[in-house]
Amino acid sequence: MITVISPAKNLDYETPAPSKNHTQPELLAHSKELIEVCRELSAQDLSSLMKISDKLAGLNVARFTEWQTPFNDSNAKQAIYAFNGDVYVGLDAATLSEKALDYAQGHLRILSGLYGILKPLDLMMAYRLEMGTKLTNPRGANLYQFWGSIIAEKLNEVFAEQNTNTLVNLASNEYFKAVDKKALNGEIITPVFKDCKNGQYKVISFYAKKARGLMARYIMEQQVTNMEQLLAFDSVGYYYSEEHTKKANEPVFLRAEQV
Repeated sequence: MITVISPAKNLDYETPAPSKNHTQPELLAHSKELIEVCRELSAQDLSSLMKISDKLAGLNVARFTEWQTPFNDSNAKQAIYAFNGDVYVGLDAATLSEKALDYAQGHLRILSGLYGILKPLDLMMAYRLEMGTKLTNPRGANLYQFWGSIIAEKLNEVFAEQNTNTLVNLASNEYFKAVDKKALNGEIITPVFKDCKNGQYKVISFYAKKARGLMARYIMEQQVTNMEQLLAFDSVGYYYSEEHTKKANEPVFLRAEQV
């Protein structure tokens, strides 16, 4: 099984990475094209395009200006340690064993608006470019058109390398839309996480994001290879509910109300 997750808006480049091991992103030639487009934008342009504050816009103008290859320990950080959102709280990459991290390097991928797709230990410079951004570029009117089938084709390569054809989608809808389903040579499993609130089970964004990270961690630690193992996921009280599962490729995991 190959697992994909989304990146995070928040970044942590202050905390030292617990591992010195690193790799280079494989789609940097495409990233450079996007950087050239972004360098043409003013802070005001970015603020309007990304719907962010003037301060954040100014920060990202500086990031696009300073972006350069090659990446190294002084100007970049491994993706799995650099992202710092709810999914990554659940994943808690800093405490993964060396064995689990090695498995993640082969079986976990992070989708990215700028980098396309990242291995956990791929170095990346700080950036903000969400996949849903309507950034006009030489390939189209947005990042989905820019990436086209490139991400799916890269995932197909990972399928071949790992001798599998199953993709566990733990990414958000915004990011998974960047995977061209028609070009993907595999089965997609999209787990759904529901928490009980006021007596009803529903998807609660904060909890669901953290649960995606928890499941990604579980997959890497247990080296999950089949559906039976995946359905045994039981971190922090979640359990598989056959009753609530309507589609086999969208298994539902429930958790009792949090008090």
